[in-house]
Amino acid sequence: MTIENISSNKVFGGWHKQYRHRSSTLNCDMRFAIFLPPQINTGVKVPAFYWLSGLTCTDENFMQKSGAQRIAAELGIALIAPDTSPRGEDVADDDSYDLGKGAGFYLNASQAPWNRHFHMYDYIVKELPELIEQHFPISTQRAISGHSMGGHGALTIALKNPKRYTSVSAFSPISNPINCPWGQKAFSAYLGNDKDTWKAYDSCELMGTATERLPTLIDQGNDDQFLNEQLKPHLLAAAAKKRAYPLQLNYHDGYDHSYYFIASFIESHLRFHHQHLYC
Repeated sequence: MTIENISSNKVFGGWHKQYRHRSSTLNCDMRFAIFLPPQINTGVKVPAFYWLSGLTCTDENFMQKSGAQRIAAELGIALIAPDTSPRGEDVADDDSYDLGKGAGFYLNASQAPWNRHFHMYDYIVKELPELIEQHFPISTQRAISGHSMGGHGALTIALKNPKRYTSVSAFSPISNPINCPWGQKAFSAYLGNDKDTWKAYDSCELMGTATERLPTLIDQGNDDQFLNEQLKPHLLAAAAKKRAYPLQLNYHDGYDHSYYFIASFIESHLRFHHQHLYC
């Protein structure tokens, strides 16, 4: 698997870089961003923090707005931010912001025309880590996190693959997509009308049947405009309590759904993951 470097910037003693590659999983060219902390200069492999962004985002939002590089440089953690969907002229799309390009929902689509390209679950779980670990001094110690749609992706991927990650966190995740408008629209298009198939990508359903446990941290703003209709973290908290799942859910007054919220608490998330990545 080959990659093409398209940008490079030094920051906090490390390097933020963007790469393009051909994805066999998604049948299109894809772009990802990576922050390599200064510790790689010592010849050791560093652990990875995978960040999954939300609706309409690309690999750039988190890297430019979160301020995560400063703490990652201190802790010796690589940051990896993939795009949120397949891209390209021949990739299926929709006129609305919450379906198609920029809205991959981190699942494997089974319905035409989406099933030709929209296999973001396999891309995040398999192809991208293999690519990263082949080309960079990155170990197989992985944590995963995300925001909104990406929080949904991080939680479901970690719940389905607990041995691949040391810990999982999320900001304002879509916690119960089978019961919210965003999820119902996307799942109907990508997965079809058999709602039993939707459960494989729903955090509440997956947590209700989980047999293995991962340390889990969620932060949620109380002034988030999507809190009650789309996100519903209280349902995930109820599922975790029922299963005695190690979920820490923090609510914060005054914070909304924006990257101002993420920038305010990303340090605590990276320090949370550091405890498990380096244990």
